[in-house]
Amino acid sequence: MNAPSLIATPARSSFAATLSGFGAILLWSSLALMTAASGTAPPFQLAAMTFAIGGAMGALSWVARPAAARSLAQPWPVWLLGVGGLFGYHALYFAALRLAPPAEAGLVAYLWPLLIVLFSALLPGERLKPVHVAGALMGLAGVAVLIAGRTGGLSLDPRYAPGYGLALACAFVWSGYSVLSRRFGAVPTDAVVGFCLVTAALSLACHLAFETTVWPTGATQWLAIVGLGLGPVGAAFYLWDHGVKHGDIRLLGVASYAAPVLSTIILVAAGFASATWSLAAATGLIVAGALLASLDALRRR
Repeated sequence: MNAPSLIATPARSSFAATLSGFGAILLWSSLALMTAASGTAPPFQLAAMTFAIGGAMGALSWVARPAAARSLAQPWPVWLLGVGGLFGYHALYFAALRLAPPAEAGLVAYLWPLLIVLFSALLPGERLKPVHVAGALMGLAGVAVLIAGRTGGLSLDPRYAPGYGLALACAFVWSGYSVLSRRFGAVPTDAVVGFCLVTAALSLACHLAFETTVWPTGATQWLAIVGLGLGPVGAAFYLWDHGVKHGDIRLLGVASYAAPVLSTIILVAAGFASATWSLAAATGLIVAGALLASLDALRRR
């Protein structure tokens, strides 16, 4: 099998691939609930366990497709992008949460959907329009309203500037990974198996260096960790890879703002949170933003 070209011409935007990206967003919306149910394992330990499960799940699929294992034979830029995206994002995010208030750091980190929309204009064959930027800004406003409603307000205190800086770097890493993945469109999604396993190994090293091990207790916590590895930290990355490589990346960027709203709705339904006016307002802003950003695609269809 010939190695894929490093710079691949993006495939025509595919509705099925865009749906794949939507599937990743839906899975990420369950992240908060599953994390809350998984116990008190520290972040890098949890990342090591769940990425190992996600990588193992992908590797097991090779039993019926042995040739897919050759996907790991990629040039170093592919590995740098994949591991840098998955591990880099999580390492920066965990560090940001240690150095800044979680709500504000999370909002800064959640600039990545807006950055995806903006960076997509640099891709061959893509064209950024005002409706895409407006839709992404409405989505960001929706997330800000949601977080402010949950925390009683938002304020970026200069004392936490290092944490905010790491959160901003986190946003650039994930948006860069998502957009540059399209430039490597010929690399099969099976390569993500390797990215997950290396991320698990690096997370384990960070856990051993900086954290104290806390094992889950009881079947519920173990099932939550397995669920995280199979879904939000497993299948979601495979679906996202296919979506950003072959789907409508601008629409996926805007739609990504739905994840925190859906996550909050799930927490409300499970009894972990209460319904609030901010949830309703955020939902309205994000839905409106997504519809605005999708007008161009709907007209073309």
